[in-house]
Amino acid sequence: MYESLGQLSLDLLRAFEAAARLRSFTAAANELGTTQPAISQQIKRLEEQLATRLFDRIYRGIALTDAGALLHEAVSTALQGIDQGLSAVTAHTRHEVLQVATDFAFAAYWLMPRLHRFHQAWPQVDVSLVTSERSHAMLRPDIDVAVLFGDGRFKQGESHFLFGEEVFPVCSPRLLGRPAPLPASALASLPLLHLRGENSSHWFDWAGLFRTLELPNAPAPGQLRFDNYTLLIQAAIAGQGVAIGWRHLVDALLEQNLLCRPIAESAVSSMGYYVVVPQRKRRGEMIERFLRWIMDEQRGSGPC
Repeated sequence: MYESLGQLSLDLLRAFEAAARLRSFTAAANELGTTQPAISQQIKRLEEQLATRLFDRIYRGIALTDAGALLHEAVSTALQGIDQGLSAVTAHTRHEVLQVATDFAFAAYWLMPRLHRFHQAWPQVDVSLVTSERSHAMLRPDIDVAVLFGDGRFKQGESHFLFGEEVFPVCSPRLLGRPAPLPASALASLPLLHLRGENSSHWFDWAGLFRTLELPNAPAPGQLRFDNYTLLIQAAIAGQGVAIGWRHLVDALLEQNLLCRPIAESAVSSMGYYVVVPQRKRRGEMIERFLRWIMDEQRGSGPC
């Protein structure tokens, strides 16, 4: 394979290509960072190995022979291909993928609207989101960092507090039919949207919210129940009922008037979101960048 190449070196072909393109041994030497005699010697060696004259030496310059023109076209195309291939390999090597695990709600309502700023700062890093509805009790071996809800005591790794839990009812402004805020007791007469499995997790459910607000027992779950928080919020936006909104997750929807707070009261707990770095992961530069970025985003939280 490639029998015609024989013992030809890439240096000889690069010297020939530069001299042929620039029509000057001196200009080729300047481009390649060598001397004119060195280029002349390389061209002589190439001609001897090919047993073919590639240049005619003319007054104050050189000109390609027919054989030289034929070789120059082939070598120029080949060297361009090699250069493009090397650039592609280098770019691929420099492009990194960061695997981030979190829940659907945090990904959809807090992280995704802000990720464009991370990509602007670090365009060579792709963020791959690995989402589940609630918690990541076990993190996959390929996960680099996670954003988890809980009390900060995570077996998965080292945790960094992001923000605490504050919840309040939210609904579409058109659901109320009257100016907000209403008395807290008005919740009992409004259709409440329920999330399946709330009472088996650490998240606030309607029963817990009613207790915290010192209201009578919450109504039993109605017809609309969801196992996905993002769908529940979309139902609230559509005017189908009142949902429990988590501050930070629904802030942008409130600012856009897609949701409103029917009552002024809210509830807080000792829970919150934490950035967790798995114990098996070394604190690499890519993880450090993401950790600093997400903490800075929270400190400067505002419209996305």
